[in-house]
Amino acid sequence: MALFVLGSAFRKQALLIPFMNAVRGMSSSGGPTPPFTTLSVTRPAETITHVEFCRPEKRNAMNKAFWLEMVDCFNQIAEDSECRVVVFSGSGKVFTSGIDLMSMASDILQPEGDDTARISWNVRRIITKYQETFSVIEKCPKPVIVAIHGACIGGGVDLITACDVRLCTQDAWFQVKEVDIGLAADVGTLQRLPRVIGSRSLVNELAFTARKMYADEAKSCGLVSRVFPDKETMMAGALEMAGDIATKSPVAVQGTKVNLIYSRDHSVPDALNYMNTWNMSMLQTQDLMKSAQAAMEKKNLKEVTFSKL
Repeated sequence: MALFVLGSAFRKQALLIPFMNAVRGMSSSGGPTPPFTTLSVTRPAETITHVEFCRPEKRNAMNKAFWLEMVDCFNQIAEDSECRVVVFSGSGKVFTSGIDLMSMASDILQPEGDDTARISWNVRRIITKYQETFSVIEKCPKPVIVAIHGACIGGGVDLITACDVRLCTQDAWFQVKEVDIGLAADVGTLQRLPRVIGSRSLVNELAFTARKMYADEAKSCGLVSRVFPDKETMMAGALEMAGDIATKSPVAVQGTKVNLIYSRDHSVPDALNYMNTWNMSMLQTQDLMKSAQAAMEKKNLKEVTFSKL
């Protein structure tokens, strides 16, 4: 039995070698890629886009530029027919320390307006704009895998709960920090975290106390689906998962994401009706026949060519 377990471990490590090599090519030292000043966008594989938050000297704090660039970035990815899967990560020692208070102070503390009504309208407009920074991840039809290491604080929780698959390292920790700075989280955590975790009591506890949640608890409650020993191994695992998803029909994968999100926010009868309407057209794809033929011939889907979407 010991030899079998050891052999399985060696086989698993061997399978990860090409992904580890690809990870080493996903350099976090090159800095942001133009036109972005906070994001690096690279292509570790033809159908995979890697978006990296690049403000390591500021612990990846979310400044004004970041909130705007995320929207531009994911809108571009949504329209990119080459891309089938996205991996999102953070550079440096931590995933993100949350909002950059120095950068955002003027919007938050000094909104424009001549009276309470006008100030309030401007604050509402600002919050709506910031909410779109993470809602755009959900609106992007490509699956988004987020890889979290170290601290994930405040706005980081808003970000990761908008992603489709969450992975983390053993040293990762999460904190709904907003109450400690005198506000209620307003760009997604309070709306998405209850749907991700499923325990209202735990969500309330995290939001009211601002205590830290560590990797093992995050895994046990369903915030993340996998925990890795270190960042390099996690990035290899994320890339392997992305590569597997990218071999599937993009019609099937993107349709699955759209319907999963719709089902989360609607009743079962409404979601079934939406699925019915969706598939009355999407079933008329060549991808269905290609996938079925590959299954009958016992072929790997990597050998099947699906058209761009």
